[in-house]
Amino acid sequence: MSVVIIGDMFSFPEGDAATNRVLTFAKGFYENGHKVHVICFGNEYIAVGDGVFDGINYYHPFGQKTRNKHFIVRRCQKLIKYFKTLALVKKLNDDDKIIALNILTNLILTHFYTWFLAKVFRTKLIVECSEHPLRHYQKGALKNFSGKVKFFLESRFCDGIYCISRFLIDYHKDHGISEKNLLLVPSTVDHTRFDRKGDSPFPFQYIGYFGALTFWRDNVDLLIKAYAAVSKDHPEIHLVLGGFCSDEEKKQFRELITSLNIEEKVVLLEYLKRDEILKYISHAHLLVMVRKNNLEAMASFPSKLTEYVATSNPVITVNVGEISDYYTDGINAYVVDPENVNALAEKLDFVLNNYEAARQVSARGKELIMTTFNYNFQAKRMLEFISSLG
Repeated sequence: MSVVIIGDMFSFPEGDAATNRVLTFAKGFYENGHKVHVICFGNEYIAVGDGVFDGINYYHPFGQKTRNKHFIVRRCQKLIKYFKTLALVKKLNDDDKIIALNILTNLILTHFYTWFLAKVFRTKLIVECSEHPLRHYQKGALKNFSGKVKFFLESRFCDGIYCISRFLIDYHKDHGISEKNLLLVPSTVDHTRFDRKGDSPFPFQYIGYFGALTFWRDNVDLLIKAYAAVSKDHPEIHLVLGGFCSDEEKKQFRELITSLNIEEKVVLLEYLKRDEILKYISHAHLLVMVRKNNLEAMASFPSKLTEYVATSNPVITVNVGEISDYYTDGINAYVVDPENVNALAEKLDFVLNNYEAARQVSARGKELIMTTFNYNFQAKRMLEFISSLG
């Protein structure tokens, strides 16, 4: 039996949070005795083609390395992708029966194409939902209506839905989806990837944040301001920020850092590959998860939080969404109110002054990584869920 993960929201094996979730799903399915195939359905121009990563087969049916200068040729290439994917899925199904197509997409065309594949090959279509379905449809009544129509269609044209939060489970139930077609799959993490290896990338201790670098969504400016408030009392501690940001956002970061007079103590990393960023995460003295308290935070669960906890390093997180369902301040993590600079600064100071006690707290936090958030444990539940669907 085999499982296919398909979508246009991720690259593979390198990528962002969506890629990390796909990777944990795939590894869990593989370790539970299933062949796993990951189909990157986006129209990305890539230098590297199909391959195998940790026993997981991956494919890029678009298959273009450079952008053709002719409009018509480009459109033909995108059309051909659909036929190539159909042939690929047929071959995979002939080789070893596909029990489910797991899809990650924001595009309704991709959704219905995958639904078509599921019908043709008589398998199940499972939708991954890790964000609020209407997060991109908030501006204007017409846009909001189109988002609701899209959600209605996508939630009906599938066999099951993985939801990353109780909020999303309840949201689907409130909109007519049967509970038997829903499965809560919280953030999943492979703790072995975060074991500390080798030497620290810096000769100094540092507070680390690694993820999307934005003010509006991830509220990284909150951490910068809180760090500035405590940096004089902890001159040996630096701040290291790593992740993707646009040139405009990078300019905003540098302006804020300069205005707080901490430019000599803050390192702003360029985008790094996944294996490279793991080194920076695992060697951090303290890790901080910040995020805005908004609709997106209510519905989702930050994967970087479970990755931080997997390192066994002390972790401070803002309390957004359902984080407090799993983590309690001073028990298995340090939790502060969101968008509160003073609260975060005080917690930074407390952890740095009580570091050995903080390490004991982080050890208790890691217990959830070995159980609730463990990728293998969740993969077993997902396979049982697939089997339960009629």
